[in-house]
Parts: sequence; C-alpha cells; structure tokens
Amino acid sequence: MDKSMIAYCGTYCGVCEWKDKVGCKECKASAGEMFWGECDKAKCCIAKGLDHCGQCAKMPCTKLKLLFGDPEHGDGGARLRNLQNWNEGNFVYEKLGNKAQERAKEL
Repeated sequence: MDKSMIAYCGTYCGVCEWKDKVGCKECKASAGEMFWGECDKAKCCIAKGLDHCGQCAKMPCTKLKLLFGDPEHGDGGARLRNLQNWNEGNFVYEKLGNKAQERAKEL
C-alpha cells in the first residue's frame, strides 16, 4: 500500500477508478481542490495538520457522517474502518463499493 495515496477522508486513492479517468491528482497533492470542487474534509485536516481524519479526536465528525451516509458516496462503513486502521498504524484498506465508484467503471 502506497501511504502517499491515503486520502484524508478514508478513501485509498491507489485503487480509485476516478483517478485516471478524470485526471484527479488526489486530495493531498491538490490541497483539497478536487476535480469536482473543494473538499471540506481535506481542508479541515490541512488546517489541523492531520494526515487523515482518523487522527482527529472528533472522528467521526458531522462532515464524515454526512459523507458516510450519502446515497451516492456512502460506503457501508469502509472509510470509517480504513481511518480506524490507519490511525492504529495498520495500513490496509477496504475498497469502497459505492454508487460513484461503480459509475466510474463505466466511464
């Protein structure tokens, strides 16, 4: 696992179907200015000096809960488990199985 591809929100960009298809540079390299707009989770982590949301004492915050439960981008708890694992130094990932990722396969 390439630790530089760990997104702030619990996504692992190394396996993301959108990355190559839309030229996403991922949230850390783009400082939260994503191909789709500004990422509030990335901006929050940057402001707090965190590597990812799993390091935050308020995790899961309202921003993450909204993301986890989003009909298009929700993931059945995969991001939360990723963040918990990464915070514990266990650098594995669970791939997201949400509608947005499935749609990316069709691009």
